[in-house]
Amino acid sequence: MYEHIAEALKEPDLVRIPPGAVCVRFETMKLYSALGAVRHLLETGQVAPGDTLVDSSSGIYAHALALACHRYGLRCHIVGSTTVDRTLRVQLEVLGATLEQVRPSKNLRLDQNLRVERIGELLKKNPDYHWMRQYHDDIHYLGYRDVAALIGDEVPEGPLTLVGGVGTGASTGAISTYLREAGRKVSLTGVQPFGSVTFGSEHVSDPDIIIAGIGSSIPFDNVRHHLYDRIHWVNFDYAMSGAVELLRASGIFAGLSAGAAYLATLWERARDDAPTYVFLAADTGHRYVDTAYAHHCKAFGLGSMVPHEVTTHDDLRHPWSVMDWPPGESAHTRDETVLVPGAA
Repeated sequence: MYEHIAEALKEPDLVRIPPGAVCVRFETMKLYSALGAVRHLLETGQVAPGDTLVDSSSGIYAHALALACHRYGLRCHIVGSTTVDRTLRVQLEVLGATLEQVRPSKNLRLDQNLRVERIGELLKKNPDYHWMRQYHDDIHYLGYRDVAALIGDEVPEGPLTLVGGVGTGASTGAISTYLREAGRKVSLTGVQPFGSVTFGSEHVSDPDIIIAGIGSSIPFDNVRHHLYDRIHWVNFDYAMSGAVELLRASGIFAGLSAGAAYLATLWERARDDAPTYVFLAADTGHRYVDTAYAHHCKAFGLGSMVPHEVTTHDDLRHPWSVMDWPPGESAHTRDETVLVPGAA
């Protein structure tokens, strides 16, 4: 029996997806990140019950942090974007978290900058607040050790390729690191939207970028680039099509990042079907019903979606590009530093 609903909600389901892939399907994946970080802060005395934790969020992390604070008796304040919808706002209010949303912005960069600026103002007025820094503090890697252990136990022995969205870097980076730390040979494929600075596609704009949780218009310090072997850039139309096809093929109702990861998984497996492929579905598809799933009749068929294989950032282009990262070099030949919580 679980002590708190957060512990139950974080548990993923591992589902076999033909041909030869495994989907790790979460209700809310960032609960692992938030619970692990908050527990570490309490155990090390950096915060105490009753303290206020604050951070910026487009929605998913806000819910996870609010539940983690509810679980451990902490206060929670979220500086949110306009993408935080009414359903989440009401949940946060009932959970005891407070939310303030920044003014509407024309682009993601301005929205993220406004949120960070507002947090700076809050910290000046309330120096006792603890800023979680989900984009920068690798303390958020800690909770994913359990996910890596689950994959290690459930997925047959041997090499595997992990595929998932790269937002803060905590999920894919941490899971691959802990699997490698346990002796598993892992190739890591990251998924990005166009327009993200994280892997250098900011010069290729995507006006429809609404893939929550992946990509960034500002640098994220907890992305460890050397861990990745391949990067896929997928635009909204193809991510939506991938999500629709995943639902149609498997019954899994997941978000747009999962749709993009599903496409990347199928493509990578077609190139090399030897390893086991594991891809992450970080959240459910409920928040994308109106913006994506309602337009399922416009989805492209799997056979019609083929990426551009590129070797330089100058060649990146819509709707889907893929590149070795970095070109000509494998992550397995590079230094794989063991994570130290709280390190820069």
